Amino acid sequence: MNKKVAAVVCSLALTVSVSACKKRETQPPAPQVPGPMMQGPISPEAQQTVPGHGVTVPKGETQVVVPDSVKGRWSAVKIVVEDRGTKKTQEYKISLHSDFVIPNSNLKVTVGEFLPDFKMDGLTLTSVSNQPNNPAVGIRVFEGDKQIFPAPEKQWGWLFSKMPSVHPFEHPKYGITLKEGVKKG
Repeated sequence: MNKKVAAVVCSLALTVSVSACKKRETQPPAPQVPGPMMQGPISPEAQQTVPGHGVTVPKGETQVVVPDSVKGRWSAVKIVVEDRGTKKTQEYKISLHSDFVIPNSNLKVTVGEFLPDFKMDGLTLTSVSNQPNNPAVGIRVFEGDKQIFPAPEKQWGWLFSKMPSVHPFEHPKYGITLKEGVKKG
């Protein structure tokens, strides 16, 4: 008798779990901002798809907000430049809010804000804390006089040290990645 009861209970539990999985599959997921900055659903009228990438992002201009707990606490970033032809890498320390010309190239990197714990909330880019949990830096890269990263209509491209494949700088000869932020003092 106990074996029959156990078999019925197991059968019933299996049926309930399978129907719960099927129910979950039929509900479409809410659209979300991609990458390390996910912050919840975005209404369809407030989003756009990035051409060629199939990525949905909020419409409008982003705003960088550096919290008081972060302001003035970081002085520079360390970036790594890879020469894809020679497979050699070189690390450079670049002050925030400055320009740096990559040696033996016609590339200039403009470094903006460093956000140690990057978060995107709608169109606001900020840092949740002063801890380097999700370090990111805003940069622009120029080849000669032409901005090549990010796209010319955007103010900043973002490099993420813990997720370098998210929104990477793409160039046939050079790779640029963020290694880390440099604390002031």
